[in-house]
Amino acid sequence: MPYPPPRTPSGPRRRTLLASAAGAALLVGCSSGAEEAEESTGGSPSVAERARTRAARDSRGIVERYDAVITAYPGLADRLGVLRAEAVRHVEAFGGTTRATASASPTVPGSPAPSAVPGTEKDALAGLAGAERSLADARAKSLLDVPGELARLLASVAAAGAAHAYLLTEAAK
Repeated sequence: MPYPPPRTPSGPRRRTLLASAAGAALLVGCSSGAEEAEESTGGSPSVAERARTRAARDSRGIVERYDAVITAYPGLADRLGVLRAEAVRHVEAFGGTTRATASASPTVPGSPAPSAVPGTEKDALAGLAGAERSLADARAKSLLDVPGELARLLASVAAAGAAHAYLLTEAAK
């Protein structure tokens, strides 16, 4: 008695369906996230663009603080000039300009207005160090909310800000 002919399924095989489902899940997982965070939705700025604008504004606030201290204490101009120049580069790296606008106010957490310069050079340096430290900490916390290249830029500028805070703290001693 001959064996019955093998039955060929009319549709796709079970392995093919499982592989297709797994591949589709991987594609869906890869396509969401970073692309959505970088693109604008509904005409509003993206998360990355808002973070970049905020970082430029915060750096401009630090530059204004340096300017206020240098104006109040011209003897510190040589010491602070290099750090101020770095802060200007940070503003430019985030796409900003150092010309302040009417709405541009610093958002450095816990820092007074740039025009409020302490009464002594030592206190002015300590105030700048505190502002740099606060901004570096805020930038380090925001790294998780932004996409790759901007996160790397924020990390680099936060590290520079921490170094500025250290140098200013040492100068205040």
